[in-house]
Amino acid sequence: MEEFLPEDEPILNARRLGREVGATPIGPAGGAALRFLAAMIDARTVVEVGSGCGVSGIWLMRGMRKDGVLTSVDVEHEHQRLAKQAYAEAGLGGSRTRMIVGRALEVLPRFTDGAYDMVFCDAAKQEYPEYLEAALRLLRPGGVVAFDNALWHDRVADPDVRDPETLAIREVNRMVREDERLVPLLLPVGDGLLCALKRD
Repeated sequence: MEEFLPEDEPILNARRLGREVGATPIGPAGGAALRFLAAMIDARTVVEVGSGCGVSGIWLMRGMRKDGVLTSVDVEHEHQRLAKQAYAEAGLGGSRTRMIVGRALEVLPRFTDGAYDMVFCDAAKQEYPEYLEAALRLLRPGGVVAFDNALWHDRVADPDVRDPETLAIREVNRMVREDERLVPLLLPVGDGLLCALKRD
């Protein structure tokens, strides 16, 4: 399932460089799911929290409209530098991206309400519930939010695991499942991709 859609050289290079600097980008099947979601909703404006050194951004932009713009927020300057390098290698011009270095919870409040088609989160797991609240404000009706690592290496399903990251992921899963403003879906790809569509 992970290798159903093989990754090309730009994504493989971004993935290798990401591992070298300690980033863990979304896996191939999760990336393909992001591309599918972006294409399905004809996304033009997407926010990603955590750049994955360019892996997720390439997948997203390949699903977005040709005139679409990806806004990438990452606290690590080196991850953003590698992401820019990956986008260039993939032939995705600078006009397609807006790169912001900073903590997501400090950056996202500056973004316009209801102005985004999609929000993808793959950064500090303990902040996932706050990312969801921000995404609900940023998304237009019919927009999609997605979280990587929703299964968190099978820890989420084990009630005996109570570390802060697992608890936060468990909480965002609950929030998405119970929020009547959302249509939720948990995809068993990679380490789990939690998705939700914002109702009209």
